[in-house]
Amino acid sequence: MCGIIGLFLKDPALEPRLGALMADMLAQMSERGPDSAGFAVYSGDGGAARITLRSDRPAEDFPLLDQALAEAISAPVSLTRRETHAVLTLPAAALPAARAALSGLRPGLSVMSWGDAIEIYKEVGLPRAVASRFGLASMQGTHGIGHTRMATESAVTTMGAHPFSTGPDQCLVHNGSLSNHNAVRRDLRRAGMTFATDNDSEVAAAFLSARMAEGADLGQALEDALAHLDGFYTFVVGTKDGFGVLRDPIACKPAVMAETDAYVAFGSEFRALAVLPGIEAARVWEPEPATVYFWSR
Repeated sequence: MCGIIGLFLKDPALEPRLGALMADMLAQMSERGPDSAGFAVYSGDGGAARITLRSDRPAEDFPLLDQALAEAISAPVSLTRRETHAVLTLPAAALPAARAALSGLRPGLSVMSWGDAIEIYKEVGLPRAVASRFGLASMQGTHGIGHTRMATESAVTTMGAHPFSTGPDQCLVHNGSLSNHNAVRRDLRRAGMTFATDNDSEVAAAFLSARMAEGADLGQALEDALAHLDGFYTFVVGTKDGFGVLRDPIACKPAVMAETDAYVAFGSEFRALAVLPGIEAARVWEPEPATVYFWSR
């Protein structure tokens, strides 16, 4: 049920190859999740903010959107389109105003992610096809996570695909199911969080975002998840600075990790890691139950 990958690069020389390595890893997880796929790529902070958008009508929604938004927020905006998705680049100080203005300018758009470093792409389809559609193999960056979905808790839709992003430069991919997600969702809504789907994985992402908004770092937020989220799960969580891994106390969902001097990698199965350079010399291990792992730069 579902496949997860994650890759954190220690060696900057590998950054031009991040997308190509992730594309190969994602393809290896196709049999675990053939109905939809998605990935998040983090690249260096150039001082500007980014908003990744998705549209059911890209030919109508994306043309002239950058001009309309620039006029609405009185700041420069550029747009790069990738199929059904587009990335807006704008001054960081203008990000809150841009997010508020978008709903009025293009009500049908969905916000996939926002922040200084993150871009998220996801669609229904085989993982290899989704990766090819968005040109993942040509993307550069410092780290990224990905997911291949086998839907069990909700419908096969693009919005039901992973990663889920519920905070700036934050996202989560998940293999498993949460038994108390409805109760946690109600608590988070009362605290001001909003939800785009009924997917239990979005609840997990929002829980972590809420904790980090309160001042917790990723490690502390994952520790809190152990106390508040019930079910069977493996999470891989991306942030601007790195990524973290958490398995539930029973840890029945498969997971394997590898570390070299050049990278740290995660896969639901070893075959996702077997395509990486230098894997034969890596330290390979199964992450322990109820144990937080995270790496940052």
